[in-house]
Amino acid sequence: MMEMAVWTLWWVWLSAALGFAILEVMVPGFIFLGFAVGAGVVALLVLLPLGLGLTALMALFAILSLIAWVVLRRVFSAPDDQSRVIRDDINK
Repeated sequence: MMEMAVWTLWWVWLSAALGFAILEVMVPGFIFLGFAVGAGVVALLVLLPLGLGLTALMALFAILSLIAWVVLRRVFSAPDDQSRVIRDDINK
């Protein structure tokens, strides 16, 4: 049997995506959803016979996760930003 590195197995990336998705449900905020999408896309890329190494896969994971996080942040953000900026001290 031929030994393969763990990061070249598609199911490892898919289980990481599932783990990040479960963690997203347990932790408030959109923090881990981008990582889940990034790991899922990398799982699909590992299925292709590209022969990418660890460095390339980690760089793709980081870039895809950042892009997914930015897109999801824009999609799921509130339509009107209702954050308050306080310029004066209320204790005056």
